[in-house]
Amino acid sequence: MDKKIPKHIAIIMDGNRRWAKQHGKPIFFGHKKGFQVLKKIGNYCLGKGVKFLTVFAFSTENWSRPRKEVDFLVKLFEDVLRNEIQDLHDKNICVRFLGKIEIYSKTIQKLIKHAVELTKNNTKGVLNIAVNYGGRAEILDAVRNIMGMKLAPAQINEDIINRHLYTQGEPDPEFIIRTSGELRLSGFLPWQSVYSELIFVKKHWPDFTERDLDEAIEEYYRRQRRFGK
Repeated sequence: MDKKIPKHIAIIMDGNRRWAKQHGKPIFFGHKKGFQVLKKIGNYCLGKGVKFLTVFAFSTENWSRPRKEVDFLVKLFEDVLRNEIQDLHDKNICVRFLGKIEIYSKTIQKLIKHAVELTKNNTKGVLNIAVNYGGRAEILDAVRNIMGMKLAPAQINEDIINRHLYTQGEPDPEFIIRTSGELRLSGFLPWQSVYSELIFVKKHWPDFTERDLDEAIEEYYRRQRRFGK
């Protein structure tokens, strides 16, 4: 059995709000705890040799949540951009953002661009943060950009599309983890996930541990990836 560490792991970090309610805490506490777990799991992935980690942080649908919660999440995102990027840079991590960032304030857009520029040449690993992300929107953006190339229909192939996705130049995730017991992808990486193994974990994201990640990797090893063959 091939025991190579997966190059690319993607995670839908679900259950922060449910975890907070279970523990009698405000919803905001769940999101803070979820971020702390992301840092821990991210560092663990780096130590194991995972080259690409993609996390679903905020979807296009999340804007419909209560205003106070959305405002908190946006402020948390800004704090992360201000306080965590230098540490990622020091660890030689390249940070990329998947999604339509133009919806954010000019201040946050400037922080995003600074993070990308600062870390773009780092080589230890890549952290993709999906914010204001929607899978259909990503494909639509790719199609619109390709249309601008004035190609004949016969010239458009999978490679062309791959080169216009938010994840351009990256391998597809070998497997995707979703926490909190939900059994769907909710629009996460629809193009890139066509042959990803899907692993659903009942635990809410704030309870997710390094051991849970190891168990997910072991489950991935047990799968036979046939790619339709």
